[in-house]
Amino acid sequence: MWLQLSLTTPKDQAPLIEALFENMGALSVTLGDAGDEPILEPGLNETPLWQSTQVTALFEGDCNPDNLRSCINQNLNADVSRQLKIERLEDQAWERAWLADFHPMQFGQHLWVCPTGQQPKADSAIIMELDPGLAFGTGTHPTTALCLKWLDSIDLKNQTVIDFGCGSGILAVAALLLGAKQAIATDHDPQALQATLDNARKNHVDSRLEIKEPSQMPAIQTDILLANILAGTLIQLEALLATHVKPGGRIILSGILTEQADEVSQAFNSHFKMQPPIIQEEWVALEGIKRC
Repeated sequence: MWLQLSLTTPKDQAPLIEALFENMGALSVTLGDAGDEPILEPGLNETPLWQSTQVTALFEGDCNPDNLRSCINQNLNADVSRQLKIERLEDQAWERAWLADFHPMQFGQHLWVCPTGQQPKADSAIIMELDPGLAFGTGTHPTTALCLKWLDSIDLKNQTVIDFGCGSGILAVAALLLGAKQAIATDHDPQALQATLDNARKNHVDSRLEIKEPSQMPAIQTDILLANILAGTLIQLEALLATHVKPGGRIILSGILTEQADEVSQAFNSHFKMQPPIIQEEWVALEGIKRC
């Protein structure tokens, strides 16, 4: 049995709802037309949405619908879940169907994320084996892709990393494969912590990875902190995140829509020297250097 959630929203809110569902652990998220509005031939590099867009997410059948409603309301700061449609679906091989469309993906010059048994023929490839599962994060969403490309672009030798809100652990595992000395992954969701451990073991980096619940995080400062969450939550956590980055260290923030970038950057400016946003589609990642 599976749980399907559908929410109709104006098109400018659809990407935010999509990211929220994925961060909540959705197995898949799809966008569709909620108002019988045809979209004709799009322009180059355009990904148009309908004025009224239906965002549909598939969750494990044992997820608590009331908890999902509460999470949606909390993150969106509104009681939008009154319009939430919840259905229970009979068993199907959803994960296998998704995997059929999940192919090796390259991030930067060296890093590849690949389904098990599918490896690219590329010189100097650094390969992460990762299959779709219960926790968000396969690299397909721009918020994750931005972080992976950034990790591939820097020298991680002897660096320590925190993956805050780790989801599948994709960022922590990628950092370790790319040469980081040690990583700590944390998430409030037990399924995310288990998925992170499984993916670290699959990629043989678990000996350099610590997995912690947020309440168990040690009072340490690292060279790099990655937080691929949502903008509102990032702003709320600014003071906490800053305590975990050493002076001169770097923070990478993602899960931010382009129109939210200034607000997030300003919130972190007191502790970090914020850099220009890195943009992919309607999403951005922000890098900050901890002030001494």
